[in-house]
Amino acid sequence: MTELLILIAVLCCQGDSDVGRDFDAKRAPGLDSADVADGWLSLFDSESMFGWRREANIDWSVKDGNLVATSGEVGLLRTAVQFADFELKLEYKAAESTNSGVFIRSSPRPKNPAKDCFEINIAPSSNPFPTASIVGHEKAKPVIWRDGWNSMRIVADGPSVKVWVNDQMYLDFKAAGDSYLGKGYIGLQHNAGEIAFRNVRLKPINLTPLFDGDDLDSWNARQALDSNFYIDKEKHLRMLGGRGQLESKNRYGDFVFSTHVKTNAVGLNSGVFFRCIPGDLMNGYESQIQNEFVDGDATKPKDCGTGGIFRRQNARFINATDEAWFAKTIVANGATMCVWVNGCLVADWTDKRKPHKNPRKGRRIDAGTFCLQGHDPTTDVSFRQMHVKELPKRIERR
Repeated sequence: MTELLILIAVLCCQGDSDVGRDFDAKRAPGLDSADVADGWLSLFDSESMFGWRREANIDWSVKDGNLVATSGEVGLLRTAVQFADFELKLEYKAAESTNSGVFIRSSPRPKNPAKDCFEINIAPSSNPFPTASIVGHEKAKPVIWRDGWNSMRIVADGPSVKVWVNDQMYLDFKAAGDSYLGKGYIGLQHNAGEIAFRNVRLKPINLTPLFDGDDLDSWNARQALDSNFYIDKEKHLRMLGGRGQLESKNRYGDFVFSTHVKTNAVGLNSGVFFRCIPGDLMNGYESQIQNEFVDGDATKPKDCGTGGIFRRQNARFINATDEAWFAKTIVANGATMCVWVNGCLVADWTDKRKPHKNPRKGRRIDAGTFCLQGHDPTTDVSFRQMHVKELPKRIERR
């Protein structure tokens, strides 16, 4: 009995060690390894405004790891890509008189909060729509103002929008008909007074399996060539050997795609291709898988780097390790593509080339397939937890 308990203890310690090594979240503020494994994405890295767009003349800056605005026009700092259904968490700090807000499913420069966005207000109790209210839609019950940092959680699920402040639900709203807008940007507003945000993170929800460990019914292997794709005993999709691809049967245009990846040896090269020309060999945009870097500097990726858009934009740093699972999320929205690795945004690229049906030659926003790349005879890569959601069209209300 004693020997059995020792064995169990050893196995548990080994498992804990693996978890600590996988899903590294050091660069993703507000997230831990379990959050990253569960699909959470950091929208603000506490060091820069990478992944954000200014839509007004406001003095947004990063101070002491916080995103701060003190003066300027009324307007937004908004995400590079749009989201549809999600859970959003953040922390904000404001004076009691400050007027600000968190915008969801927003246009870049909303003019009417009752029509072209949902504005979750941060405002005094005297405001017609005080903190946690959706401006132009529904007034929340009074929120007790708290000095210092406050937490906000927003769940947007189809027509339903729910809001919590400091872990207490204040609003449960349901939009009528198609007035939930479908998709839009996440925006942080400066209106009046100083506002600060930190730990801004988002989890896309309502994704559907593209590979669930049971079968490859959603894929075809017509261009497998020298590659071997199979489901191993752990129900992972294993990709071995030479040049070839596994291609999705369905096509996707604007989407959220997420998966867990592991390179089973050091220095391997592979990729996830998207918006591919159906039936062609790896003819799409490629989000690279290559975890090496040069001169011991993770900001100098080798051969584009994991999460980079191959031949278009290098990953800004390597945030994954060979022989360990890492999380990868791709969001493609029109001409803009963002990639997160282990919860941290490593690529934000907009294709400004002329339109072309072939993404090697120009901008392709038409729907295409996903392809998993067998790169060369050394290829040995595993995938699991693969999910996707085709983003709905944005509904413009007049």
